[in-house]
Amino acid sequence: MTSIRVSNLSKTYGSGDSAVHAVRDVSFESGAGEFIALVGPSGSGKTTLLAMIGGLLTPTEGEIFVDGKEIGSLDDRQRARYRRERVGYVFQANNLLPYLTARENLMVVRAIGGGGRGASGERASQLLEELGLGERVNALATELSGGERQRVAIGRALMNDPELVLVDEPTASLDSVRGRKVVQSLIDEVKGRGKTGIMVTHDLAMAEMADRILELRDGRLTNVRVSDAG
Repeated sequence: MTSIRVSNLSKTYGSGDSAVHAVRDVSFESGAGEFIALVGPSGSGKTTLLAMIGGLLTPTEGEIFVDGKEIGSLDDRQRARYRRERVGYVFQANNLLPYLTARENLMVVRAIGGGGRGASGERASQLLEELGLGERVNALATELSGGERQRVAIGRALMNDPELVLVDEPTASLDSVRGRKVVQSLIDEVKGRGKTGIMVTHDLAMAEMADRILELRDGRLTNVRVSDAG
């Protein structure tokens, strides 16, 4: 079970008059098993904040604690290990390998991490079944619908059993019905496995499915509220 504490976190690009303050002095906490939505207009700092929590960017100031361990100051090698072992990331572009099947797109994650092929195949099949893709395990990525590809991307993010699941605009290219199914699949997996999830979204209807909603504007956290689902 994973807890997160973000303390006075900032990310600035450049310096002086030309400095761009992408994230400004953001603080919040997340309990184990909680699913949070980050909302706000384009350029508000949502994706930058998510990338810092996921170890893709280093903060300019502030701290990020995951289960009490500060990860914002890790060096490149330590951050790579943190991402590989503790974080599952679902990007806006699902980035599936088009020449691999749905099952193989999940298995490649274990292969990179040094996992056994047999165990990888079993886990991949299990995850795809849980995500409603049991009959599509052998379909090539190019043969899947947009919603199916996003669910494969969710399965891939969960393949190494991460403690923290981070999702960037998972429904941007989907209609509302497919989008809701994708987000519900994600929430079910996060909560069913006792993870912590954070989702960036512009869609307030999707955000209401989370436990809490954090709103950012101009890099600052301006509002935190419990959603109807929470």
